[in-house]
Amino acid sequence: MSATLIDGKAVAAGLRAEVAAKVQRFQARAGRLPGLTVVLVGDDPASEVYVRNKGIQTREAGMISNEIKLEGNTSQADLLKIVAALNADRAVDGILVQMPLPKQIDTQAIIEAIDPGKDVDGLHPVNAGKLNQGIDALTPCTPLGCMILLEKAGVPVAGANAVVIGRSILVGRPVAALLLAAHATVTIAHSRSRDLPALCRQADIVIAAVGKPELVRGDWIKPGAAVIDVGINRVPKDDGKTKLVGDVHFASVAAVAGVITPVPGGVGPMTIACLLQNTLTAACYREQIDPKGL
Repeated sequence: MSATLIDGKAVAAGLRAEVAAKVQRFQARAGRLPGLTVVLVGDDPASEVYVRNKGIQTREAGMISNEIKLEGNTSQADLLKIVAALNADRAVDGILVQMPLPKQIDTQAIIEAIDPGKDVDGLHPVNAGKLNQGIDALTPCTPLGCMILLEKAGVPVAGANAVVIGRSILVGRPVAALLLAAHATVTIAHSRSRDLPALCRQADIVIAAVGKPELVRGDWIKPGAAVIDVGINRVPKDDGKTKLVGDVHFASVAAVAGVITPVPGGVGPMTIACLLQNTLTAACYREQIDPKGL
């Protein structure tokens, strides 16, 4: 392996410590603690683990953490009532409705029902619009984490050619907007893109967020490029068990790239750390405190 490994766990730990210190300064100025409420509908095992970890890390950062657990057959109307109550609750700075939601619930309707000022997932159309216009807004956590990892790895973004594989509202589109705001030249690739390997070979930065195990191969990568692997895919092993792999074939890409994130331990830990940062930012906006000044 020639690529330098980007340690997402270490960067996330540093960000969490930074947020915890700022929470104390926020409390001194605002006279209260920031509060995050996570709503979980159903009993998806992966979501349950994720929500539990969010609660632990929120409390460790010194913030108030609340979780609302709902049955899997909860109606859309009932969930909308809960969101409306959280919007009106002055003790709640951040609202996160854990995805995926059951089939009877329209995910977009729930996203649009959340107060944009409390939308710590950064998915509300108001926040997405601000992001695309270069206006300060709550930004989706995983794309924000990708940008922080590039910065910590010393990757020059301004002027770079960046290819984003995937165009979801969760990662692909917002990370492309962030790269553009950082003065990169950005190509968004997707299922209908022609000759994806050729596109990647021109890129100084490749961000893979398409959900296809080990799609990106070493011969796709420009020597010395930065590769950020957002994918988390569970695949079978020879012994009948499973393992986690990314959207990048790690061994072949690491032999060519300049820097690379592993899976697990790369982008994943950054998502919750950035959620904590977003919650603090949302609290600052509500109290008319400049988050950059904490």
